[in-house]
Amino acid sequence: MRNVSILGCGWLGVPLAMSFLEAGFQVKGSTTSEKKISDLELLGIEMHLLNISEFKGFDTFLETDILIIAITSKDIDAFKNLISQIQNSAVQKVIFISSTSVYGSLNRVMTEEDAVLINPLTTIENLFRENTFFETTILRFAGLFGGDRHPANWFKDGRKISQPEGFVNMIHREDCIEIIHLIIVQNCWGTVFNACANHHPTRRAFYTNAKLSRGFKAPEFEENQEFQWKIVSAEKVQLLLNYTFIHDSLLTLKE
Repeated sequence: MRNVSILGCGWLGVPLAMSFLEAGFQVKGSTTSEKKISDLELLGIEMHLLNISEFKGFDTFLETDILIIAITSKDIDAFKNLISQIQNSAVQKVIFISSTSVYGSLNRVMTEEDAVLINPLTTIENLFRENTFFETTILRFAGLFGGDRHPANWFKDGRKISQPEGFVNMIHREDCIEIIHLIIVQNCWGTVFNACANHHPTRRAFYTNAKLSRGFKAPEFEENQEFQWKIVSAEKVQLLLNYTFIHDSLLTLKE
């Protein structure tokens, strides 16, 4: 399988598409912005102007072996329509990019075996997991950083940061891309993975370090809250894919 379509060429989707082109794949991508199409086509991506909430046909875009879904939409009806198109297309495998926000803050370590919150995202996850016309791997990313997305730029305008003694769950974009490639290379389908660095400093340590490293003043925190936290385990992705995180220390942030 050397053909991949990436639904959502944004902060993650564009460098992901470039990585597949470098690996010799034929790559199709989508965007909801007509302005972006010509620039992305210059990179070698076959671009399509698509918005799943408009319920249009995606026939040409779905002429592919592997579909990677990297959009933030939580439109359940739109995803039902998309899935009906996928099951009648050439697509054999799907990677659905989800989030570790599906886990509640239960003051313990959370694994893929734990119960998740009932919300639109988990409903959409289940729509993919239950479909038997193609195989889906659900990839739950922790908080995303890398490139122009640096934690020093978050919580501006004097906003206080909640739960300072809670723990951060983060993953760098380079690790996201490597894990996606390994799922495909190792043919690891029909499962769920958490993807999160092993390092979980407190929110106080993480955001203070991030701000000071960029020359900002130290952030302020909400100090009088009920203590709530979670630590997301990435043991499964490391064991099954034999993966070692590139960016595993969150107090030495790199671009």
